[in-house]
Amino acid sequence: MPASFSERIEEALSKVINTRTRSDVLSASQVRDIATSTEGRVRLTLLLAADDDATLARDVRQAIERVEGVTDVRVDVKDASEISRQAAPSSGAPAGAAPKRAPLPMMDQKPEAPRVAAPTPILYPNLGKVIAVSSGKGGVGKSTVTVNLAVALAQAGKRVGIMDADIYGPNIPRMMGVNAPPPVVDEKIQPLEAFGVKLISLGFLIERDQPAIWRGPIVMKIITQFLRDVDWGQLDYLLVDMPPGTGDAQLSLVQATQVSGAIIVTTPQEVAVGDALRGAKMFERVGVPVIGVVENMSYFESPETGKPIAIFGTGGGRRLADELGVALLGEVPLYPPVLEGGDTGQPIVVSDAKSSAARKLIEIAGKLAAF
Repeated sequence: MPASFSERIEEALSKVINTRTRSDVLSASQVRDIATSTEGRVRLTLLLAADDDATLARDVRQAIERVEGVTDVRVDVKDASEISRQAAPSSGAPAGAAPKRAPLPMMDQKPEAPRVAAPTPILYPNLGKVIAVSSGKGGVGKSTVTVNLAVALAQAGKRVGIMDADIYGPNIPRMMGVNAPPPVVDEKIQPLEAFGVKLISLGFLIERDQPAIWRGPIVMKIITQFLRDVDWGQLDYLLVDMPPGTGDAQLSLVQATQVSGAIIVTTPQEVAVGDALRGAKMFERVGVPVIGVVENMSYFESPETGKPIAIFGTGGGRRLADELGVALLGEVPLYPPVLEGGDTGQPIVVSDAKSSAARKLIEIAGKLAAF
């Protein structure tokens, strides 16, 4: 009798091996809640532990995509430690009842592990200067600045990579116009490339609409893997696009490798400057020098007169730089094609290199190279 659709899916999953546990994801109960439709859509949950390879989600998705009759696959990744705690057996279980199978038997279900010393940062000489591009709050154009600085450096002959550490909102794939699962050769993830810049992002490994509901240990694992297991080759600069705030990703980066410096991106208004100040102070406290401040959306140039119009106020970036005792690297004007280029995957330093915004970003890249 021919195998049913569900049986074919289970057979495909039984061939996906977790290199850490040396067991397939199906028998190890890492796959949950498999749902199918008559149209060939498949949806499931993958439990990912802190020590698991982040590419396991990609392997699961690709295995199912090869099953005959599958038209669409969605893999929802969840933190295995959270599921383990929720599934811990209660003391009121009936006597003689068979114990429930733990979602991940290898996971430690103790209430709280003793605190351990932070890991010693590892130096990766092949990555060149590791530069964190950070902001205190979202929406200030941090990823836009990262992308355009990287491309400008590449245009100047530098060997550049972008590591998208914004685990919760990876925008680099869209802004650079590439989005495909990165190949793996000799157990090394091969970064994708655009405009002469090498790229790695969680956005290449998970579904576009999938939320990353992950805590510190998994965030640390992903950042470490992006540093250690990606075949970057020899770089002059690795720009790391950080998520907003001062959370797990920032601390994970400085614990995982030696960061050469941080660039703080803000907009002129005080609410953005205040958040950016806290972000900058975090880097200072962990021994990472702040290279300087970039004030984005600094002003709008009037199409009629060419004069600057201060839509979001003035001087915020300068005040922040003065308070930190660092340089104001540049004031980038609000220019609609910059936003359009972010949506279409065409950085402004490529699509309109003669614009005032592009010239400012190229100038900032020159200052970064001088650093």
